[in-house]
Amino acid sequence: MARSALLNVMVQAAQKAARGLMRDLGEVENLQVSLKGPGDFVSAADRRAEKVIYEELERARPGYSFLMEESGVIDRNSEHRWIIDPMDGTTNFLHSIPLFAVSLALETHGELMASVIYNPISEELFTAERGKGAFLNDRRMRVSARKDLSQSLIATGIPALNRDKHSEYLYRQSLLMTRTAGVRATGSAALNLAWLALGRFDGYMETGLSPWDIAGGMLMVREAGGFVSEPDPKASIYETGRLIAGNDVIHGKLRELANLPYPSTK
Repeated sequence: MARSALLNVMVQAAQKAARGLMRDLGEVENLQVSLKGPGDFVSAADRRAEKVIYEELERARPGYSFLMEESGVIDRNSEHRWIIDPMDGTTNFLHSIPLFAVSLALETHGELMASVIYNPISEELFTAERGKGAFLNDRRMRVSARKDLSQSLIATGIPALNRDKHSEYLYRQSLLMTRTAGVRATGSAALNLAWLALGRFDGYMETGLSPWDIAGGMLMVREAGGFVSEPDPKASIYETGRLIAGNDVIHGKLRELANLPYPSTK
């Protein structure tokens, strides 16, 4: 697959940042046994990776706006906006679990136009451009064709201590557990979506997400023939942080589960 100049810029930025993260991962493994722990070091690694990406993209496409996990918003009143997660799967990285990714996306007039997700551990490079398809390295991706929820493997995320509505989350998970072939939580929303686009997962349902977690992966799923939305068709994923994804049938069934009323007890 011949990449466009835009995708080449994005791939180079993602891979350059990932090389630094791979060096840092070795130090994180050493810090696991120290009294100080790796927390501060990982935060610094996250910021360093973001700085690398920012500098690469700014040099190649000056004047674009940015939405970044660590540095926030740089609004230049541009029709173009980069959305950057330099290390999606930070908690995995913090614990030396080799499952994380660099995620980049470009919006133009609010529409996702191109995205890159790079897993430096497996060297899997996921790319997508609007109207041109989604690819793993040079292989075109298509979402799973499974239609039966009971045969489907569904990705999700598990909220941590700083999230609310844990009891409602457990209720939603019980719905998935009793209706599917299995539920998986990788700790990386970007990889959940990339793997869904590739057909490894059949569906995905999660809450508490931020735009930088999902922007890159949403385009990939759509370009691979899948559907991504907020469970409420009138709501914005970026505003609510709720997401469902899959092929047309699984997406519809996950929407039904996500919209079932929570039987709260008083």
